[in-house]
Amino acid sequence: MLPLPIIRYPIVIIILFAGMILYFAIAAKYRIIDKPNERSSHNYITIRGGGIVFWLAGLLYSVCYLPDSLYFLTGITLISGISLWDDVASLPNRVRIMVHFLSISLIFYGLGLFSQLPWWLIGLAYIFFVGVMNAYNFMDGINGITGLYSFVVLLSLQYVNQKLISFTSPDFINYAILACIVFLFFNCRKRAKCFAGDVGSLGISFWMVTLLLQLMLATQSLIWILFLSVYGVDTIFTILHRLYLKQNIFQAHRMHFYQILSNEREISHLKVSAGYGFVQLLICGIIIHSYEHYNEWIWRFGIVIVALLSVIYLLKFRFFALHL
Repeated sequence: MLPLPIIRYPIVIIILFAGMILYFAIAAKYRIIDKPNERSSHNYITIRGGGIVFWLAGLLYSVCYLPDSLYFLTGITLISGISLWDDVASLPNRVRIMVHFLSISLIFYGLGLFSQLPWWLIGLAYIFFVGVMNAYNFMDGINGITGLYSFVVLLSLQYVNQKLISFTSPDFINYAILACIVFLFFNCRKRAKCFAGDVGSLGISFWMVTLLLQLMLATQSLIWILFLSVYGVDTIFTILHRLYLKQNIFQAHRMHFYQILSNEREISHLKVSAGYGFVQLLICGIIIHSYEHYNEWIWRFGIVIVALLSVIYLLKFRFFALHL
């Protein structure tokens, strides 16, 4: 029997802090660092891969809830392992994508999607959710953004889980929240102690995808994907812009809206990150309220939200003198 949360959660936090400190020592010894370049949004050398704390939190949760958590543990270990390897020594895109699809397959199998959905819908789900994870990775570029944004979405998911419909174990969300708090302690600073790296952004995005799939299956609704709408609009429009300019979308760049705000407008990283989190919090609140009281209108609200975010994104060309 697991100890009460009032005892268990402080122990988890202590283990996560200890794990981070140990990782910093390893990263310093083996030079797992991020060096600034002309496409970076920072100008100092920083430890890369601090987001390994999300894998550690996933491990702690899974050990407590085996065998039910076996597919999740295997998936997050695969995706975190290949991502950490990529942080240390760059890997070909095809290798990383293959592991992403394999990890998603484990979640699909664990949730029974292969027996519930037709093959063509499963194919679309693969493309969509692997895209979501990589979009999350694209958006990890300034201090605080991954931790704050994830923290907001996880709190919103926990509210839905506790107040609207129970779709997962509360601990499955709480362990991710605890990992966000520990990561933010080291990352949400003017001068970050560490960056998430691919291991962090892809690890937490895999966790998010699993939670969203559980919620969508429980409610039989896709509306919950709007819990990631701020990231989604920024990523999709940036990709379309770069495709229009005939750029390689897999190469590093500084064309996301948050990068324009941080680099060209020189707004504090933490203010931009907080802004992204706050806007997403408002949207999550609207979706939750609509689901509770105006369910028949919820998709209309969703369309309006995406339209407003799209207009805000397109303003970067009007006010920041960017060219199409």
